[in-house]
Amino acid sequence: MNAQEDKFTLARQRMVEFDLKGRDITDPYVLKVMAELPRHQFVPASARSKAYADGPLPVGMGQTISQPYIVALMTQQLKLKPSCEVLEIGTGSGYQSAVLARLVERVYTIERFNQLSESAQAVLGRLGFNNIEFYIGDGSCGWPEKKEFDRIMVTAAVPKIPEPLFEQLVTGGLIIAPVGSGSVQRLILCEKKLVGCTEHAVCDVRFVKLVGEYGFEE
Repeated sequence: MNAQEDKFTLARQRMVEFDLKGRDITDPYVLKVMAELPRHQFVPASARSKAYADGPLPVGMGQTISQPYIVALMTQQLKLKPSCEVLEIGTGSGYQSAVLARLVERVYTIERFNQLSESAQAVLGRLGFNNIEFYIGDGSCGWPEKKEFDRIMVTAAVPKIPEPLFEQLVTGGLIIAPVGSGSVQRLILCEKKLVGCTEHAVCDVRFVKLVGEYGFEE
């Protein structure tokens, strides 16, 4: 391991100890994955020195990679099981996709920007991930094929949880999304019931908006 990689390893350990364990991240599997996954490979070279700081970073096309704490929090809230199939709305850098893919059977991820999806696919391919399926299109409309998912994660703000996503969630499944039209949204965890759902507000967050038919206008 070279000196640069040593620096990244130490920074990643500090991130896990202080920004995750030091707050309310307790899921041992989430902590293990984030302690091992090289987040610096998912950000532009110009931002790598800040890869393990607890803040969002730009990844191009007006999009961001979420701060590590929020990635861990959203992942932990979904109560993932190894057998889960997960739909992610907003591939972005691919880092959240990677965290999910280390924890579940298969991840299906949608990104509207071709450039971001291709970049994420390249990084994830180099890192050896083979349980992620990609689609480029309107994430607010859900996966293009008829399918149901155990968990759904929306990594961009929506005015309300898009109906097509709710329809693709299995009964008893969980969906997490930042909901709200202002610069600050509420992170909402929703469990689908036989009739309707139960909602839990997790915390306030700041996400870029999900543009799409069931999201926000361009």
